[in-house]
Amino acid sequence: MQTSAELTWQQDEQTSCLLVAGHWTLHTRKPEVIEVWRQAGRLPKQVRLQIEVAEWDSSLLALIRRVQRLAEQEQVGLDIQGLTEGMQRLLEMAATPSTQVQVETTPDYSWLTRLGLGAFALAAMLERSATFLGEVALSALRVPFGRARIRKTDFWHAFQQCGPGALPIVALIAVLVGLILAFVGAVQLEAFGAQIYIANMVAIGMTREMGALMTAVIMAGRTGASYAAELGSMQANEEVDALKTFGFPPLEFLVLPRVLALLVSMPILTCFADALGILGGFIIGYGLYDISAIQYLNQSLQMVSTTDFFIGLFKSVIFAMLIGLIGCYYGLNSGRNAQAVGQATTKAVVSIIVALVVSDALITIICTRLGI
Repeated sequence: MQTSAELTWQQDEQTSCLLVAGHWTLHTRKPEVIEVWRQAGRLPKQVRLQIEVAEWDSSLLALIRRVQRLAEQEQVGLDIQGLTEGMQRLLEMAATPSTQVQVETTPDYSWLTRLGLGAFALAAMLERSATFLGEVALSALRVPFGRARIRKTDFWHAFQQCGPGALPIVALIAVLVGLILAFVGAVQLEAFGAQIYIANMVAIGMTREMGALMTAVIMAGRTGASYAAELGSMQANEEVDALKTFGFPPLEFLVLPRVLALLVSMPILTCFADALGILGGFIIGYGLYDISAIQYLNQSLQMVSTTDFFIGLFKSVIFAMLIGLIGCYYGLNSGRNAQAVGQATTKAVVSIIVALVVSDALITIICTRLGI
């Protein structure tokens, strides 16, 4: 019985045969392939590789691949004999690339064709969006009458995530925004000796604009991305298709609880952010400009009206609808792989932030034009 790996030439007047014998395993000492290959000298156009091994593993496959490359370099034909079915199968797998990179060639369309394709893509997106909004609206109309198949546990779970779960980060950002507003305004107001108006600026800025907007931006990155990722993963795992198969409307089970939870939690978080933003302004006013707590509170209450407060709450409701609907839309329209879920999450966050800024600008312009 062979106890070592052997690689020898057997030559005659007609053929050159490279014999592989013995035990070709990882723990066996093996001869140097290049040295043995060069011992044959000038090779004929055809060489036979004879496999007669007692034991083998991946070392034998590595040897065969090495011999094939040496034969290709010297332009010598190689006839492999003695391969078992398992050897042949593994050798074919080793010769096949694990990943085949396919270079996609983009057709060279004319500008008119590209314009038409873009128009079709836009029309398809608008159709999907309109269908989604219509189905959500119809499902929401069934909620007051108790006809919507929405589970209370789903609502409370979503509310826990986007409500109490978001309090720490909202508190931190709101205090910092109040600090920044107060400090930037105080630099200018100090030149006129009007540091007391720091309270006015911070109060009106937080209640009308920054409280709702900064809370919405936080929720866009925290909750909107979470909705898109969760529903995208369910879409990839075919859980949404399973709901449809059993006759359960996915929008009522998956979208409505999340949107309603945001509609409830966003005004509460906005009020929380307004209060902490004013507190952040007070820290600057009290710490740097010796404004007392009574003065700061009275000045803030005199400046802020119920109209300003309710404008901020109205914005928070609009922002909540945008975050919930856009996040769920991209999640349900995600592809069926991990890469598509990531892309859907990114698109959802970007679209939500753009929608927040645009809607905030429109509401502000409308309120200005109406004198509110």
